[in-house]
Amino acid sequence: MRSGVDVTANIAAASDLVRAAAGEGAAFIATPEMTHLLQRDPKALRETIQTMEADAGIAAFSALAAELSVNLLIGSMAILREDGKIANRSCLFSPDGGLQAQYDKIHLFEAALPQGETYREADSYEAGDRPVIADVGAHRLGMTICYDLRFPALYRKYSSAQVDMISVPAAFTVATGKAHWETLLRARAIETGAYILAPAQGGHHEDGRKTWGRSMIITPWGEVAAQLGHDEPGFICAQLDKVKVENARRRIPAWRGSSV
Repeated sequence: MRSGVDVTANIAAASDLVRAAAGEGAAFIATPEMTHLLQRDPKALRETIQTMEADAGIAAFSALAAELSVNLLIGSMAILREDGKIANRSCLFSPDGGLQAQYDKIHLFEAALPQGETYREADSYEAGDRPVIADVGAHRLGMTICYDLRFPALYRKYSSAQVDMISVPAAFTVATGKAHWETLLRARAIETGAYILAPAQGGHHEDGRKTWGRSMIITPWGEVAAQLGHDEPGFICAQLDKVKVENARRRIPAWRGSSV
């Protein structure tokens, strides 16, 4: 996606892509980080966001999942918590439209990049404090968001729980995406023996941010099953096979770990 600062427009753009993917037969569909609002300005962000009960995206995406009868993971949305803090929250909707699981990003992005780019997500958001696992059809899903990708201990927890797939909705910067995106995704797949599902933001956004795009699906063996090889809006599909998870873990059982 290339989400901007208009929540209604972002919901419409996401819904169009979700419907297109469902039309190709997708039963589980995932969208990027900050699907319905990409807003760097803290004041404008706080003026726009809503609680779960009032958020337009929660209502729209719940109805969309039920309409299409799909499992729908909205990679993340900026949500106003009951305590007044802001969560970067991933929401999984079941085929009946119910909110099946939610995960708040644990590791908040912080970087000082070339050409003066600086980011400190903790200035606006409050970190989550727990991993989340949910059933998606016959598969078990471990939930993460973007910068979580750089912290293998979280993925170790999911591999120990023998999840079949891990979601990594993201809005990687161009600089970090070009350098690290594919490498990190493939490493996490190899380490965990799980599918890595990584829908991404891409292009030049209304708030001035530039993101890398290149959404990817990685197999448990670390191979690229599907890739959107650019930063334009679009979608990719792949068939997930639990046998490939079992084979990868049987061949190299590193996911079981060891003490040192």
